[in-house]
Amino acid sequence: MTAASMTTIAAIQMVSTADVAHNIASARRLVAQAASAGATLVSLPEYWPIMGVTEFDKVGCAEQPGDGPIQRCMAQAAREHGIWLIGGTLPLVSGDAAKVMNTTLVYNPDGEAVARYDKIHLFGFNQGREAYDEARTIVPGAQVGSFEAPFGRVGLSVCYDLRFPELYRAMGECALIVVPAAFTHTTGRAHWEVLLRARAIENQCYVLAAAQGGMHQNGRRTFGHSMLVDPWGEVKEVLAEGEGVALGVIDADFLAGVRQSLPALKHRKL
Repeated sequence: MTAASMTTIAAIQMVSTADVAHNIASARRLVAQAASAGATLVSLPEYWPIMGVTEFDKVGCAEQPGDGPIQRCMAQAAREHGIWLIGGTLPLVSGDAAKVMNTTLVYNPDGEAVARYDKIHLFGFNQGREAYDEARTIVPGAQVGSFEAPFGRVGLSVCYDLRFPELYRAMGECALIVVPAAFTHTTGRAHWEVLLRARAIENQCYVLAAAQGGMHQNGRRTFGHSMLVDPWGEVKEVLAEGEGVALGVIDADFLAGVRQSLPALKHRKL
């Protein structure tokens, strides 16, 4: 382990509200906290700008690509702190006026938008009194997303995508996979950590998961547990509930060592 091989990264955990301005102020403060702690790559959680009282509230807040207060907030934060900022997700307009794209935008340290990923897999869950159907308000994406950071390729995914390992294989070899999320407390308690660790182990890379974590105005409880998992599947940092920052380190030497000692990626047949 050498200082040159180390990159500090951070997952922002929020308990977003239905008030976009309030959420923007919270995100600015938490990103600044992460940057002041040395993070050079920071991820926001899914739905960070709005967790509406109804699932349709986000449609009224949808922005055109490249314009709007949510995107300006992210661009300014990346530029001000000189960081790579992965913008969790925000609602962007779609071809259907009644639905949005649930979109991750990535900004470089100059505040330029350099990558976009529209969530492909839309969450559906029905367990009696607890039910969700993202397809009612979201148009699914169609393209796998990634970008090149100084330490290597970063694969982009969102929340429910975590259950579909073929998506991660399609990204190619990544140094880091990010999973901004708003996992429900029910499904998160059962599956969140084990799925994150599985994606890290099978792809032999770091996984950074920035989550919503608490009780929201709409009555939904999200699981939180934002975390960083290393390529051996070890949880290096975790924040259970409430807003805050989960800070950790990518070690390029450790990543290379795992792949050298157990070259599973090279052993793939399919």
